[in-house]
Amino acid sequence: MSPSRKVIVVNEWSSRLLAVVAVLAVVDLLSGAVWAAGLAQLLLAGFLMLGWPRFSSMARMLAFACVGVSFFALWRLPSPWAVLHEAAGGFVFLAAFMTALAVLRIPAYRSRLIRRCGQSLLLQPPTWRYPMLSLGSTLFGIVLNFGVLNLFMSMIDKANTLGSAQGQAWLQEVRRRRMLLATLRGFTLAPLVSPLGIGVAVVLGNFETLTWVELFPYVLVSAIVLFLLGWACDQVAGPRPGVCAAMLERPSLMPLAAFSLLLLALVMLVFALAALLSLRLPQAVVIGVPLGAWVWLAWQCRGVGYAGVGPATALLARRLPDVLGGIGNEVVALGSGAYLGYLSVALLDPAQLEGVAFLLVALGSWLPALALLLIVVLAQIGVNPIISVTFLTSMVSQVGLEGVSLPLLAAAMLAGWSLTMVSSPFTAAMMIMSRFTGMTAGQIGLRWNGGFLAASLVMAAVLFRLAS
Repeated sequence: MSPSRKVIVVNEWSSRLLAVVAVLAVVDLLSGAVWAAGLAQLLLAGFLMLGWPRFSSMARMLAFACVGVSFFALWRLPSPWAVLHEAAGGFVFLAAFMTALAVLRIPAYRSRLIRRCGQSLLLQPPTWRYPMLSLGSTLFGIVLNFGVLNLFMSMIDKANTLGSAQGQAWLQEVRRRRMLLATLRGFTLAPLVSPLGIGVAVVLGNFETLTWVELFPYVLVSAIVLFLLGWACDQVAGPRPGVCAAMLERPSLMPLAAFSLLLLALVMLVFALAALLSLRLPQAVVIGVPLGAWVWLAWQCRGVGYAGVGPATALLARRLPDVLGGIGNEVVALGSGAYLGYLSVALLDPAQLEGVAFLLVALGSWLPALALLLIVVLAQIGVNPIISVTFLTSMVSQVGLEGVSLPLLAAAMLAGWSLTMVSSPFTAAMMIMSRFTGMTAGQIGLRWNGGFLAASLVMAAVLFRLAS
């Protein structure tokens, strides 16, 4: 067998293992079968070993950190295996969560509706281009996750020609920067407001008494404030009035309205499954999103035969290995972040836990604003927000805080998570932006987004302090 063929076979087996891990996670959620949880963790280890050659250096560092902290837990804890099993269960769940979201990419990339939405957004007049691109990338990000950045940035490069800028290269570059920033900032709002987002899954998973209904008003206000600040920064950075092209006729936004209804149907399906099966919202996502993706794909294939059911199933089976083969780094980053965050709390002795509890209580109404700032600062030195958020939420859930609004604290953490994605050079979003622009992630975060980040941090800190 040739080396290239061996690589293909290994990738296929790695993707299949990840798919089986997701299926076993669902079995565990619905039946509580101990064997399913144990087998899922074993197969996840196999997935990590098979996918090792394709992982980034950052993903490998996180995997090594998990191994090191696991050995430390074996040495320090009196009964470590139960703790390690629980931490590995969190890793498995997030791997299943990312797999479920990845399945949505199969019908999304085949969708004519999404292509029409993209063209409609890019052809908006200059005044409306930022809000439409930002809101569009938020909606698309719910379905495509990081795929929306690749999709939108490719469309922007194709649409932003020198001819459309009246032959002015500087205007072409300004338009490109503004459209790319609108896409990035809009995408980073998706984890903040989406009930299908990974941030919401982590927060609700650790704050078991908190519900999405309680959290949503806070994250909605946070997202609106960040959106308006981004729009204001775009207007300040834009070219002077009079040098832009004449106002063009605005294309129809009906494709975007239809796509919004499609997303609403998907979200309602997840909420219905959560109520019907008595599951937490993140758990319902693992079941509802693949089911919704399959129904969407069947609708696209409805003219082929058997109401599209057979062709959709065959298409999912054929395309799934390709889709899952590209999310290994995301799975490792998110899963190991949750794993390390859980073990970090477990390794604290009672005296340290009491000290942390005393500190958190002493901070009182300052806690939400300080938690937001801490998450953003730590992300600048390479601490993934899933690690810091998992640690903080696990800590708060263990010590219990009287007088601190749990929804407000959770919204502050999610807002901090969102801001790390437009500023930290270690996030996947910034790495994708760096690849497209040719600039370093640090230059994008400071030169392009520095003003927006500073204004957002000040505004968020003030608002969360006042709300407390």
